[in-house]
Amino acid sequence: QLQLVESGGGLVQPGGSLRLSCAASGFTLDYYNIGWFRQAPGKEREGVSYMGSRITDYADSVKGRFTISRDNAKNTVYLQMNSLKPEDTAVYYCAADRIPKYGSFRFQGNFYTYWGQGTQVTVSS
Repeated sequence: QLQLVESGGGLVQPGGSLRLSCAASGFTLDYYNIGWFRQAPGKEREGVSYMGSRITDYADSVKGRFTISRDNAKNTVYLQMNSLKPEDTAVYYCAADRIPKYGSFRFQGNFYTYWGQGTQVTVSS
């Protein structure tokens, strides 16, 4: 069974950091393109980061603050989030798909096949 499981969310003060993990089972993440998405209450889902075989990309809202990385030995992708702001509060999801994405398609969830269950990130003092 192909499965993605996110972890690492929590409550953090503005300016703080969190590292989210996305662990895969049933398939090898190295062969897949990964997207991180988030959805805040009452808002549409937003793509925030993408990792292909040789490229990473970020939404303007997180560029310079978030970093996506991959540990193939652990079959896990990470999202390091620094300088967190209250507007980063959302449920964060990782997603995977075999087909590489280009341009704005990297941040559109409809083009991803496998999804995790999400992890809550709350940025508040």
